[in-house]
Amino acid sequence: MTLFPLIFLIFFEVAGGPYGAEPVVQAGGPLLALIGFFVFPFVWAVPESLVTAELSSAMPGNGGYVVWVDRAFGPFAGSLMGTWKYVCSAIGAAAFPALCSDYLTRVAPAVSRPAAAAAAGSRRSSPTRGWTAVALGLPALSPFLLMVGAALPKVRPRRWGGTATATAGDKDWKLLLNTLFWNLNGWDSVSTMAGEVDRPGRTFPAALVSAVCIGSLGYVLPLMAATGAIDAPPEAWGDGYFADAACAHVTV
Repeated sequence: MTLFPLIFLIFFEVAGGPYGAEPVVQAGGPLLALIGFFVFPFVWAVPESLVTAELSSAMPGNGGYVVWVDRAFGPFAGSLMGTWKYVCSAIGAAAFPALCSDYLTRVAPAVSRPAAAAAAGSRRSSPTRGWTAVALGLPALSPFLLMVGAALPKVRPRRWGGTATATAGDKDWKLLLNTLFWNLNGWDSVSTMAGEVDRPGRTFPAALVSAVCIGSLGYVLPLMAATGAIDAPPEAWGDGYFADAACAHVTV
């Protein structure tokens, strides 16, 4: 696997677009949401990516984090690591059908929740490796690129720290931090395919740095555009609200 496909593969392993980022605004208002997505990549995403790049380059096998733990603490700890990661992935994957349903029902209310969940499940079960990930990148990001472009003339910076933030009331720090972590975690997942990467010592660091930049901008730019272009209160920013912002406010 070469650099360009690996970048998009990492992007889909971690983010896949700003889907599900809306609760950050709900929890702390626009200003804290933007600050969070500016700062959290440096606090968490960059260090985790650097560790992943270093260890994947030093031990370029397909075991990834299981191999790292096995080398450091023995086979039992490595087995526990693999088991815990599997359980976390299974639990985390359960959120994606509901998230997809939230977006589909806002764009097309006639879409029923079970149908949306089924569609989401089939999409997530499709292989997202190599050039397939590149092909998925355009449809995943294009709605947000269009929204950002349409919103730019209507952006008023005062909305980021003005009345919308003042009406947020008490900040929900637990929801804020959990949402930031959920959206910017998982950079080590790509280590499990290090054995399939061409020249991992060079490719991994470049791919991870590029993916961190793309993923972070993929959150920050739509949030800046949507919160700066509309006067919606923070409590309106539930899962899927980007669809409402684009359809009802930004693109009209």
